[in-house]
Amino acid sequence: MKKLILIISMFTMLFSNQNEVLKAKDAFKTTFEETKTQLNVNINIAKNVYIYKDKIKVTLGEEQIDITNLLNFPSFKNYKEFLVYFEEFKLSIPFDIIASKTTNENVELKVKFQGCSYGETEMCYSPITEKYTLVLKKDSKIETVKTTQTNSNESLNETDFIVKNLKESNIFVTLLAFFGFGLLLSLTPCVFPMIPILSSIIVNAGQKGKITATKGFTLSLIYVLSMSIAYAIAGVIAGIFGANLQMILQNEYVLISFAAVFAILSLSMFGYFKLEIPNSLQQKLNKVTIGKESSGILGIVIMGFLSSLIVGPCVAPPLAGALVYIGQTGDALLGGIALFVMSIGMGIPLLLIGIGFGKFMPKPGGWMETVSKVFGIIMLGVAIWLLSRVLDATLIILLLSILFIGTSIYFSKFKNFFMELFSKITLLLGVLLFIGAFTGATNPLKPLENLGSSTVLKQNNELNFKTIKTLKELEEEINKSDKTVMIDFTAQWCSACKEYEHITFQDEAVKKELDRFLLLKVDVTNNTQEDQILMDKYDIFGPPAILFYGKDKKLIEKSKIIGYKNPQEFLEILKMIF
Repeated sequence: MKKLILIISMFTMLFSNQNEVLKAKDAFKTTFEETKTQLNVNINIAKNVYIYKDKIKVTLGEEQIDITNLLNFPSFKNYKEFLVYFEEFKLSIPFDIIASKTTNENVELKVKFQGCSYGETEMCYSPITEKYTLVLKKDSKIETVKTTQTNSNESLNETDFIVKNLKESNIFVTLLAFFGFGLLLSLTPCVFPMIPILSSIIVNAGQKGKITATKGFTLSLIYVLSMSIAYAIAGVIAGIFGANLQMILQNEYVLISFAAVFAILSLSMFGYFKLEIPNSLQQKLNKVTIGKESSGILGIVIMGFLSSLIVGPCVAPPLAGALVYIGQTGDALLGGIALFVMSIGMGIPLLLIGIGFGKFMPKPGGWMETVSKVFGIIMLGVAIWLLSRVLDATLIILLLSILFIGTSIYFSKFKNFFMELFSKITLLLGVLLFIGAFTGATNPLKPLENLGSSTVLKQNNELNFKTIKTLKELEEEINKSDKTVMIDFTAQWCSACKEYEHITFQDEAVKKELDRFLLLKVDVTNNTQEDQILMDKYDIFGPPAILFYGKDKKLIEKSKIIGYKNPQEFLEILKMIF
């Protein structure tokens, strides 16, 4: 039997893929060893794998007291532009350093690190955290010194504050807080595109029978739950594997595919065809679902899942906090539940819309056909909006102009005052957008921005950002600058980033304040290995994110920004720095 196992093993090794990347548990093997005076941490690093020096972080206790800078690190090697460790990493942690930072008898020590493979197959592993519980005896000769914690709530940024509360608060308090965060996020533009989608679902259901407040609420609840489940699953995956949540939900092929789906759905709204499940399959579904409405419910579930694409670019402190918490603790259950509850909070306005539609919607009639066509136009708008994250801004303006002109032509056939007025307005907007596309405009709200002298004015009044591509470039710019440094993490598919570009960074007061800063930009559109390294360094799961370094070359933690800030909010943060 042993011989058979040996033969099979040799055969497998002989014909297996030599370029296969090792699993993290095989690439990094960590051991802890106590002596009388110190704790020794040893990480055996597999062949063709290395660990980043600047990714190693040592913390103590639930408070995450960072002692990394107090330790003597072994010698490192230069690899490309990085400082790394090959084969083995050994670190000694004196007990007196640990005792000086905590008076607890039982101390949980965490060693966080990240590495990559090199050679024929290059891949970066997600951040790894190894834990070790150390017992400090009271009768030991180690002198314990009580220190004042510098990680007070006042010095924490929004994201870190949320992470701290996730770790320390009662689970019910935590979930209630995330529900409140969701309610606040429901007031942001991210939720607005989902309103016409849900409205079209309810109107379509009204064509098949009477809509009551209860039925409207039920349809809305199915939609919101489907969106929340999809969003929570994506969030958990991002937290566990250290992935970019937005890249999960905003892949260009995914967005183009689902934009096509919305376009097809719009044609259904125009009455060109009906989307129905085949009778044979529908009969089977009827036996296990609620009967005649099973096909409709299945469609609502699908639309809910698709809507997670709409919520995807909305990075805000609550979302970032939940993802950082999952990444640091590995507690995917609490993190996932928190994200789910937050999504439900975001969906509350949608539930109210469902109740309102069900209660106040008039009886079914010919008016529904016209309304369905209006929602068909809106669906096309949603498709263009999805494409705006991957296509050139000028091309998007051209598509919008075609949509508005087409809408004008359609409504011109209705011979009443309001329809004629609406037709003329949409025609005017369409023409303005067409001119804007022809002149190379990039902002649909300012289609004529490139006409005449405005072009020269714009060029002379733009903020001057320098694009950074690697961590080495970033560190060099920070070290040689005699100004406070602002680092803007952005991406072409990031909706909130465009709000910064067109609103906050266009405010004259903001521009005046930013004259005192060195402005750096990190474009993570393509989510390259270098992009991931930069985001991992600062625990960023996606744009928009803005960091500040003081003149002393140290990161200003409390001023870290996640998500969009309007000009007034942004100015308040800038004033905190000086």
